[in-house]
Amino acid sequence: MIFNCNTMNIKELSIFFLLACAISWLLWAPLWLPFFGLKTTPFLPYQHGFGGLGPMLAALATTALFQGKPGLQVLGKRCFQGKPLAWTAIAVLLPFAFALLGGLIARFSDGMFPDFSKMGRSAEFPELSVVGFLLYNIFFFGYGEEVGWRGFALPRLQEKYSPLRATLVLSVFWALWHLPLFAYRPGYASMDLAGAAGWLFSIVAGGVLFTWLFNGSRGSLLACALFHGLTDVVFLCDYGNPRMMQYIGMLVTFWGLAVLGTWGWQKWKIYNTTG
Repeated sequence: MIFNCNTMNIKELSIFFLLACAISWLLWAPLWLPFFGLKTTPFLPYQHGFGGLGPMLAALATTALFQGKPGLQVLGKRCFQGKPLAWTAIAVLLPFAFALLGGLIARFSDGMFPDFSKMGRSAEFPELSVVGFLLYNIFFFGYGEEVGWRGFALPRLQEKYSPLRATLVLSVFWALWHLPLFAYRPGYASMDLAGAAGWLFSIVAGGVLFTWLFNGSRGSLLACALFHGLTDVVFLCDYGNPRMMQYIGMLVTFWGLAVLGTWGWQKWKIYNTTG
């Protein structure tokens, strides 16, 4: 089944985007409300992670509403689609390549090689093992986001737009979804205007990579979820050098630009079916 860009399609996308924000922002509410002087206490373990499930829950609800059981079955199959294997391998290896290259930049720029022994460990969740931290990121932010952004929204946007234009449109909503994080996540709350502009550019560059991965893998949400979760892991690790986050972010941006310049986006095959 191919989705045509019609009134129903626009309605689906509108409902999805509204639900994604509503669910995530509600789940994050105990974390961002104190910014506005309202004292609250998180009521779920890993409250921030549960908020990451908003896009997935919105995609499931909207798919059930408009496509019913067949649509949910197709979406579920794509969550475990490991083929083409080459693209799944790229999704797994590329984040670690970013970390290694970031380490080399740190060695020559700062005169010190990062401490990779802490790879997969989180200062925020010291109780989690390496496997636990990997699973946390892959489930809550890999699948939690990608089932929605790439699994639901991107195919429908590509029915009307080129991959690049679809990515730009989706990046706007992806960026808006992050707004509450600027009220309580240290990395976001500390951004000045220039930092926010750089972050927005990185959202677009990251969106380019996800579209490249989604289309290249013929719609594999497994590949997208692994890439998203593992990139978060290597991005958030404590390497003993706070500039590593900057270096990895820079490499992700450069790779996105390289993809954009290499893969002729107007001619690139669009993956826009649900089967």
